[in-house]
Amino acid sequence: MREDKIFNNTEIAFELKSDSQLERAHFLFKMISIEPLVRIGTAVTNFALKAHLPVEGLIRSTVFDHFCGGVNEDDCLDIIDKMYTKGVSSVLDFSVEGKETETSFDDAMEKILKIINFSAEKDAMPIVVFKPTGFGRFYLYQKKGEGKPFTNAESEEWNRVVARFDAVCKLAKERDVEVLIDAEESWMQDAADELVTQMMQQYNTEKPIVYNTLQMYRHDRLDFLKSQHALAKQSGFYLGYKVVRGAYMEKENDRAREKGYDTPICESKKATDDNFNAAIRYMLDHLDDMSLFAGTHNEESTYLVMDLMKQKEVAIKDNRVWFGQLFGMSDNISFNLAHLGYNVAKYVPFGPVKDVMPYLIRRAEENTSVAGQTGRELMLIKKEKERRKQVASS
Repeated sequence: MREDKIFNNTEIAFELKSDSQLERAHFLFKMISIEPLVRIGTAVTNFALKAHLPVEGLIRSTVFDHFCGGVNEDDCLDIIDKMYTKGVSSVLDFSVEGKETETSFDDAMEKILKIINFSAEKDAMPIVVFKPTGFGRFYLYQKKGEGKPFTNAESEEWNRVVARFDAVCKLAKERDVEVLIDAEESWMQDAADELVTQMMQQYNTEKPIVYNTLQMYRHDRLDFLKSQHALAKQSGFYLGYKVVRGAYMEKENDRAREKGYDTPICESKKATDDNFNAAIRYMLDHLDDMSLFAGTHNEESTYLVMDLMKQKEVAIKDNRVWFGQLFGMSDNISFNLAHLGYNVAKYVPFGPVKDVMPYLIRRAEENTSVAGQTGRELMLIKKEKERRKQVASS
């Protein structure tokens, strides 16, 4: 741990949270820290929503309001404006998952186009995001990535997926709003990568507008980054990458076991950390050719980016380097970084409560499985509660 302990300042971290919001955060992270409770709670919540039991109000006032900005983009405005007063930007994330109709894909595209126009008029929202499977069926990406021929109907369907990507990236360039495209499971990612590279070639001609995502728990991603860099230099376009550790580890390992192939996941947490840090170093070594969005809740990796920026004399406000965390998590990193003047953005998920539940369940499960994450959140919340108590009594 670093001597300066920048991220221990809880007064800055939780300045926007009322006492009651702090109490709710304490309660939630305490619950999330108990793994069996998360499993039971997940099952009960899924059952209650499917059975149309009146639980949405309870979910809304607890886990939803902590990890989400609202049910629609207008709902999120108050949070966006408040965070921006502390220098933290917002990336509105339409977190509805599991929809697989052409209508839902078109609706998702229209939603992102609307957010781009919205963002272009609002300094607090310089970046937008979408998931590839928000714009097309998972099966289609998988089939294309496996090199299997499409039927005529599937070819037409894929052309519509490409058209949705193109419409979003084209408007993003016109409005000068950066667009992050999330990564998903490895067995559909090859087709998504190919499509995002196509968009980068077309729209990143002057600077990065389109960003792909590298999940560094995959041991092949550093080589992929280097090969993409060679292609970009050869073809004359810029790269943009959001670099994260990854969100589907258990699913990846389970499928590899089930299908009998070597897992794409690094052999250990340390190997993942080393891979993540190697990608960060590589990108900061080649900042003239690419831009970095460091999506991390890891303090040591955040310090690494800060140290490398200092060594390479990269200005803290250089738009080629952004830090990102999820809304409702790691406020000690986000707000303390912003207080120092760095570019920081929070992913702010939104959508109807029922539709956002798969996202919220994944958040709870990730917090349970990441060693130390929930304990760190709890420790900082307790520290801030104690600080406020002392201030009140003095």
